[in-house]
Amino acid sequence: MSTMQTETPTTWEDVLRMPDDGNRYEFIGGRLYVTPAPVTRHQRISKRLQAALMRILEDKGRGEVFYAPFLIEFPGTADRVQPDLFFVSDERREIIGEKQVLGAPDLVVEILSPSTAHRDRGIKLDLYARCGVRQYWIVDPVEDVVDVWRFGDEPGHERFSGELPVRLRAERVGEVDLDEVFSRHLDLWETREE
Repeated sequence: MSTMQTETPTTWEDVLRMPDDGNRYEFIGGRLYVTPAPVTRHQRISKRLQAALMRILEDKGRGEVFYAPFLIEFPGTADRVQPDLFFVSDERREIIGEKQVLGAPDLVVEILSPSTAHRDRGIKLDLYARCGVRQYWIVDPVEDVVDVWRFGDEPGHERFSGELPVRLRAERVGEVDLDEVFSRHLDLWETREE
């Protein structure tokens, strides 16, 4: 998946006037990033993670899970992103609008692709830390691991394989079976169904 980056600063209003072409647009640090639709494995991992997070968080009344394309705008900045998945807890529900989220979600999830890995591990990590995101998961579909970055009261970084604990603040509220999320057996099975 290739990403185009424009060197000329562009306003978000200019982006809104562009035709809907199926690409995902993000505006970070005065630069426009355009990423085409993800590949099949990326979509399958996203779907499985979303299902797990909905079961653990949304179905238990803890908040709401969103998936791309849906916009997050960080107040006080010109930065706008469309992560693969994110979660907004009930205590932050007021940031959810009709067309976008205006503020920092509790959890942001990005699934790496060759063209976005540098940005996801660099400027987005910095952006989410600065703007009040509580947790940032970087999902690596090649290594079958998830890097979890925690910001705020208990900052830290951990890498998980096998089982991924899901936390709201310090409370562990469930776990995601990463063997299932990354299962290539399920990928093959789903391909045969198509």
